[in-house]
Amino acid sequence: MESIRTEWQVRCAFNGFCKRVLKNATINTYYQRRKQQSQETTFSNLTRQEENQLYTVDNYEENEDTQTFQVAGKKITAKLLEDALLTLPDNKRIVVVLYYFLQLSDVEIGQLLQISRSTVQYRRTSSFKLLKQFLEVRTHECDD
Repeated sequence: MESIRTEWQVRCAFNGFCKRVLKNATINTYYQRRKQQSQETTFSNLTRQEENQLYTVDNYEENEDTQTFQVAGKKITAKLLEDALLTLPDNKRIVVVLYYFLQLSDVEIGQLLQISRSTVQYRRTSSFKLLKQFLEVRTHECDD
């Protein structure tokens, strides 16, 4: 009978200990959350000046002459590259943009467009050949 009572007391003491631990953990979490909330602010409460510090805007000139680059002794403008991409069929253009500009893999593109990886690779490589032909005909030799 004595050992049963002692076992019961141990259980009650352990139960009380667990409750105190949970209560203290809850209180600590509550105070940490309140401290964090006092240091945070919502976007709607920001001033215009504070909001402008969160991002930057790159301004590019609209002048096509400044948007040129040289590859293999040829001048390529942004407009020429745009025209070349627009000559591609939609399904090939999408693959080119996803691969070269958004840097997705063939597998990721295939999953996104619900086509096989080999189809993505075919569209990408055949698009590259078409773009190359278009640019070879329309680029000019550099004067440099």
